[in-house]
Parts: sequence; structure tokens; C-alpha cells
Amino acid sequence: MPETINTPRVQLELKVERPRLYKVMLVNDDFTPREFVVRVLKAEFQLDEGQASRVMMTAHQRGVCVVAVFTQEVAETKATTATDMARSKGYPLLFTTEPEE
Repeated sequence: MPETINTPRVQLELKVERPRLYKVMLVNDDFTPREFVVRVLKAEFQLDEGQASRVMMTAHQRGVCVVAVFTQEVAETKATTATDMARSKGYPLLFTTEPEE
């Protein structure tokens, strides 16, 4: 009869951390037309007309506004793409990212 070896069973407890989230911020400027800002918000962030207008007006009134929250890579990509859209048309519109608290 074969000899059985008793080996202790190890239970692994996996702890999965959620990735840190980053805010995409719209920074107001006095040169980019409001209609263009709304167009960029709709194109890059899939906001509807009303949402895009509210975000644009909040940034206009407060100087900056949170557009959306994503993982770091997605937030940085969207901020860069949106800023590049503006630069390609000669506008100083700026989107930045910062960690969510």
C-alpha cells in the first residue's frame, strides 16, 4: 500500500486593491470658444449637450471643473487627447489630471 504524506493545506488570501482613480480637470481660459469646449467634451468624454454645457460653464465660473474620473492611464490619455484636439485648432484649452482623494 502506498504511503500517504500529510501536507498542510495553505489557504491563500488574495487581496485585490482597486486602482487609484484620477480626475480629469477642465481648466478655463479666456480664448477658447465655449462651443468648441462643448464639442471637445462631447467627443472625448461622451457627454451629452446638457452635461457638456454644465461642465463648460462650471469651469468658466470657477476656473476649473472635474470632467470625469478614470484610472490613471485612461485619465491621462483622455486629457492629452482633448488638449491635443484644442491645440490642433490653435486654442489654449487645457485638460489636466490629478489623483482623486
